[in-house]
Amino acid sequence: MPVRLVLASASPARRKTLQAAGIEPDVLVSGVDESLVVTERAEDLCLELARLKAQAVVARLRPADDQRTLVLGCDSVLAFEGQILGKPADPDDATARWERMRGRSGVLHSGHCLVDVEAGRQAEAVASTVVHFADISDHEIATYVGTGEPLAVAGAFTIDGLGGPFVERIEGDPSTVIGLSLPLLRRLLAELDLRITDLWTKVAPGNQSVESLG
Repeated sequence: MPVRLVLASASPARRKTLQAAGIEPDVLVSGVDESLVVTERAEDLCLELARLKAQAVVARLRPADDQRTLVLGCDSVLAFEGQILGKPADPDDATARWERMRGRSGVLHSGHCLVDVEAGRQAEAVASTVVHFADISDHEIATYVGTGEPLAVAGAFTIDGLGGPFVERIEGDPSTVIGLSLPLLRRLLAELDLRITDLWTKVAPGNQSVESLG
């Protein structure tokens, strides 16, 4: 039976991560108000938000007889010096964060909730990666914030975009920092009796048709 993956996220980086790994997801944005969840632990916050996003999308889907539908909800936050940092509120907030983060390190947590719609089962977990930030200059901070990129991402940085040069190194899975851990996704699929190869697709050259490789 064909397997359909629905990504409950508007993040282009998450979608590109899946596509680079041979998976072509459908995208359905959850619309969850992230401000409604309050907790003191970064791991709990990102997992609860991932769960809410997945469940919100599941509620809008109908089980199908001719395919197996999976919904993946994800959320990321940065734990830094006792604070939980999601997306910055504005450029001033992003600038203040970078002034504190430069030359230091934090832990990027990404929560994942994978739901098997037809079976009514779900698997969930958090992936965590230590991020060491470069000691960047005031000019670099101002220029980076001016691009707008830091305003759209948890922790006010990326490793797969303009922010890449400002991260000295990481300890852990790089895809966790992007917002979707591929190794963790593989393990969650196994909990639902699936292999990640069941989701592989191939775009035929010259057109947009997609054939299953699983």
